[in-house]
Amino acid sequence: MTRFHIRGALAALALGCSSGALAQANVQPRGDEGADTAADEVIVTAQRLEQRIEDVPITVTALTGARLADIGVSELDEIAAFVPGLQVQEQSANNPGFVIRGITSDSGSAQQGPRITLYYNGVDISRSRGAYQDLYDLERVEVVKGPQATLFGTAAAVGAIGIVSARPRPGLSAEVAGSYGNFERTQVSGYLNAGNDTLAARLAFAYKYRDGYVRNIAGDPDRPNQNGGLIDQDDLNGQDQRGVRGSIRWRPSDAVTADLVLTYDGQRNPGTAFKSRAFAPTGGQTGDFGIAELSGSPFSAQVLGKRKLGLDRDVYDANLAISIDLAEGVTFTTINGYRKFDALETFDADGGPAWYLEFAEDARGDQWSHESRFNFDGEGPAGGYRATFGGNVFLENGLQRVPFSTEEGTYIACSVLPLLAPIRANLNAAGIPTGPACVRPDGTVPAATRASAALSGGARRQVPYASEFTNFGNNDTYSVFADGTWIPTPAIELTAGARVLIEDRKSQYSSFQPDSILLAALGIRTSLLGTANTLGQRFTAKRSFAAVLPRFNVLFRVADGINLYGTISKGRRSPVVQLAATRTPTGGAVPNFQDVPDETVWNYEGGIKAGVGGLTGTASVFYQTYDGFQVTLPTVPAQTVSAGSANNIGVELEATYAFSPVFSVFGNFAYLDGGIGEDAENGVFAGNRFRLQPKTTAAAGATLRLPVGGFTFYATPTVTYRSGVFFELPNREAISEGGYTLVNLRAGVEGPEGRWRLGGFARNLTDKRYLIDAGNTGGGFGVPTYIAGEPRFYGVEAGLKF
Repeated sequence: MTRFHIRGALAALALGCSSGALAQANVQPRGDEGADTAADEVIVTAQRLEQRIEDVPITVTALTGARLADIGVSELDEIAAFVPGLQVQEQSANNPGFVIRGITSDSGSAQQGPRITLYYNGVDISRSRGAYQDLYDLERVEVVKGPQATLFGTAAAVGAIGIVSARPRPGLSAEVAGSYGNFERTQVSGYLNAGNDTLAARLAFAYKYRDGYVRNIAGDPDRPNQNGGLIDQDDLNGQDQRGVRGSIRWRPSDAVTADLVLTYDGQRNPGTAFKSRAFAPTGGQTGDFGIAELSGSPFSAQVLGKRKLGLDRDVYDANLAISIDLAEGVTFTTINGYRKFDALETFDADGGPAWYLEFAEDARGDQWSHESRFNFDGEGPAGGYRATFGGNVFLENGLQRVPFSTEEGTYIACSVLPLLAPIRANLNAAGIPTGPACVRPDGTVPAATRASAALSGGARRQVPYASEFTNFGNNDTYSVFADGTWIPTPAIELTAGARVLIEDRKSQYSSFQPDSILLAALGIRTSLLGTANTLGQRFTAKRSFAAVLPRFNVLFRVADGINLYGTISKGRRSPVVQLAATRTPTGGAVPNFQDVPDETVWNYEGGIKAGVGGLTGTASVFYQTYDGFQVTLPTVPAQTVSAGSANNIGVELEATYAFSPVFSVFGNFAYLDGGIGEDAENGVFAGNRFRLQPKTTAAAGATLRLPVGGFTFYATPTVTYRSGVFFELPNREAISEGGYTLVNLRAGVEGPEGRWRLGGFARNLTDKRYLIDAGNTGGGFGVPTYIAGEPRFYGVEAGLKF
């Protein structure tokens, strides 16, 4: 780390400016909690017991539901702006990427484990395709950084994100809020709460709609385009989702609390705008921004399962938590969860008008979770103590099926694969453009009929091709854990703990990959994707693993409101029982099994937490070392390999300062310098930065709540900055994005006691152009695609509280 970065980090802490508060436009009820200020006491459960955030000897950021509502955040990807060291890349609701301290967890394979635990009401929902959870009517969101296997299981190799929904409360209350803006952006959310001290219930909901901000001309009857399927595709990067949650709290006595939470989350979003720099839409406009012509397949309904591009996703979640005070200082807690997801997403992976790389992903799974634990809190002869021990069972079944559709002549002509180079040369000799030139600058596709006719000797003008492969994962984890904290004096707390786990992992693979008709006529026997055809036969591989994951923490109370802390912890990403198929010389298929070792990380961290007067803040420094760092390559099917050793060093700062009850400033800053080691044995990855890891993130904002004549004027302006990132390993400048700054504003007026609210919002006020992803599936075929970030959004918002 340079002196410049160190000085910048310290200055950011002193000024209270952090990776901070993105003033988003989403309106949601503020809940019963009311507004929290800098002086409010924030209670978290990061260590599986209720503690003040400054007393937790690990780096954790907590955002209460009231705080999120005040600044207008109701999407997972928006939270990252408030948390130093966190990035959330939402390519779609079916493919969210969670990044903590530069380490990404976004694999869609059912055979691979996550790196980051996403918890919903205390239950692991980390499987990527089932992880997206809409945010509304929340109690709080906690982000815990560093390996936390002792607390959150093996998936918390680099950290955990916990979402806690608002619980039913005694009394009768309700709230509804909504917003409307450009791109027909419409959002409505609310809750109804009723009950008494013994039995209470709460019903919350949210609906969010927005037109796509990338115009898709494919199939548009009023505009020339090349859509052979004559399907009028929707505009891209839009939103159409809904969610509902019912909660019941039963307290038959002061010693017993039972919470049942049932949640439905669903999306019907239009497609993702994979834009190509090689294949122009009709009209000739290339580049990462502007119109798109993503046509999909004319056989999309039959082959891919959906007529149009986009996502159909349904998630059902049930959670039962029971807490019993057994005796003075002794509590028993059991948390039980079931989650089922079913998601089908169709996408145009080549990013252009040709019927070339048309894919879908059908991801399904169910998860069962049970955890029971005992908590102890008391005084002994040698001082105070706290202890937790318990066990966890997590059972997961899932699959990822990937159908593919193309036209053979178009595929052969547009491909850049070396195997097909001689055939492309013959097509070029016949005057048929190939490679990136297979789509002309005006969007026309000469190869669409001419290539198949030329390769079949004039017998066929079109040769539809379809295939699919499926990976299955059955992953069961059994673990016991224990944590103990000794408090020899009121100023010192020493904590040690470990989780011992056993994993049973079973992977399966099957495929239907027919040989190409056109290539077979030329004496080449292969499927178009080059993958083996198991004819639906399912191959199976099983492995069992065991591990011990410890942590050690110390907390030192320097003075009232100022605490120092240090931690050493070990994280682990599960080994991959990676199974696919290999073609035999006779055209059959045999299992292709690779046992990818586990990825382990040691985290060394220290920091200071302050809560003095109007100032609250945290500063931390960490160093991490990795062995067996796992990298997923953009192949079809995707392949995970070990990239060898890696390390990561960073500084994270966040602070809020309340000048008065009506005005406060906040911010955060993070510096990260991580990547694959320079060792020669790390191969092509040596010296590369982690993907999706900005070196610096920073932001600053202010919150004004000014009472005037019974009304309250509110305003939250923010500015956020993120430095450049690489989107893939190995790093390439062509698959990267430079740094950019976003400006946001939310302001309005509230009535007496917050009973009503009327205001406006603007996000990305300067209409900055930036990318959220690049490479993608098209990159695996030599034609990377690029996804544009959100343009300027603006509108009005209103809310009523009863």
